[in-house]
Amino acid sequence: MLSDSSAGPHEAPANYGTSGCTDALDADCITIHQSRPPSPATSEDTVVDEETPLLHHTKIQRTTPLPMVQLSIILLLQLVGSLKEIDTGEGKEHHVGYYAGLIMSLYFVTEAITVLHWSRASDAIGRKPILLLGLFGTSVSMICFGLSRTFWGLVLSRCLCGLLNGNVGVMKSVMGELTDASNRAKGFSLMPAVWATGATLGPLIGGTLASPVERFPRFFSSRFWQEYPYFLPCLASGAFVFVAFGITLVFFTETAPRRQYRSNSSHSEENLLSKTSPGDSEPVPFRKLLVYPVILSIVNYMNLAFLNIAIDALLPLFLAMPISVGGLGFDTATIGYIMGSYGAFTGIFQAVFFPTFVRICGVRRLFVTGVAVFIPIFALFPIMSLEAQKFNVNGFTWACIACILCLMTLMDMSFGCIFMYITASAPNKHALGATNGLSQTAVSIARAMGPALATSLFAFSVQNNILGGYGVYAFFIVLSCFAVHLALRLPENVWDSE
Repeated sequence: MLSDSSAGPHEAPANYGTSGCTDALDADCITIHQSRPPSPATSEDTVVDEETPLLHHTKIQRTTPLPMVQLSIILLLQLVGSLKEIDTGEGKEHHVGYYAGLIMSLYFVTEAITVLHWSRASDAIGRKPILLLGLFGTSVSMICFGLSRTFWGLVLSRCLCGLLNGNVGVMKSVMGELTDASNRAKGFSLMPAVWATGATLGPLIGGTLASPVERFPRFFSSRFWQEYPYFLPCLASGAFVFVAFGITLVFFTETAPRRQYRSNSSHSEENLLSKTSPGDSEPVPFRKLLVYPVILSIVNYMNLAFLNIAIDALLPLFLAMPISVGGLGFDTATIGYIMGSYGAFTGIFQAVFFPTFVRICGVRRLFVTGVAVFIPIFALFPIMSLEAQKFNVNGFTWACIACILCLMTLMDMSFGCIFMYITASAPNKHALGATNGLSQTAVSIARAMGPALATSLFAFSVQNNILGGYGVYAFFIVLSCFAVHLALRLPENVWDSE
């Protein structure tokens, strides 16, 4: 028994140790046991007896370092994926835009057909083989695109890319396996930044290298380059994909749990069974993926992707349409500067500030906020149009455009949040690929329908004077409110943190 006089405030020895973690090297936190010395007031205010705790617990949170080599390879593949969209900067007639939109929709349709199967295959045979096959398919389809001389040739090459490329879902699975709850926000924050970089480089490559006979006649004067004016940008991007293929083949290490276990001969069967519960030992059947956490996360991802691609379709259209029909009448160069500045700014912003926003706001609050900003974004379109019709394009109009771009940057952070929810919703580690594949299938369907629906509603609203020609924005505001309602149903903590 300790009496008041048995120890002074500076005489209690300190005991340090760890508990609450099965493996101190792998634990997310270390609990420090330290004898608690009585405060100066103890001898007067508190009776210290045999029931007084000798130890108090202090949790020190540790952030797991990101595996930068593996992560860099996945980000390289993300960059390659965003380079598939090569804008030549030519052919801006309305019928060309229609055909370009049709080709893009067909790409998403074919991706929706196969991406789940590729993701489930990655659960069975590993991520690396599927990633390599996807890179090979992307490269071949880009070369075929550059050699196409008819519309159907372009369609077939894009459909080939959608059919063979399952990397979109598999990359998210790898990101989930390379990160944990302590560093997942930081890891996922890099993906939008890399995607924005690729989305900026793609049009730059296309615009610079297209029609080399006219741009670089000294080096490209043969008949071949005259017949295939868009082969050079496709060849350049395809070569970049082949470089990524080689890097992945040599340096990427398998991350799928089953493949790791098979390749690690130093682990005994008993050790593997001790680390894997019976329910986690095999990929789950498809019907067992349809549980509440998975469904709710995917539905929220669908809503976010659908509204986002609707904005991507409506904003350039709104900026280009004459003021008399509800647009702003900007030329192509001005629209390019606006969209390019947005892409560069949002990429940098996500990489630098996303982890900080997650730490301050929490994943759910940040996601709900990002979805909610769709409401003022769509509301600003008719405000800008009415202002331009009354006073022409002025400072207020440009301020509204800047406000939209800032709100879109905030909205983009929702993608990192929902990726974290989807990753955590997987029934077990062996079902992570299937879960991401299912989410990507649903989102591909949404992205296939979004642009056509948004632009058709725009034309329908203007032609039939629905709500003064602004009916399309009212429709998407209502849809945004529904999306906010679904976002609020997500748990405060990400599924695996509850």
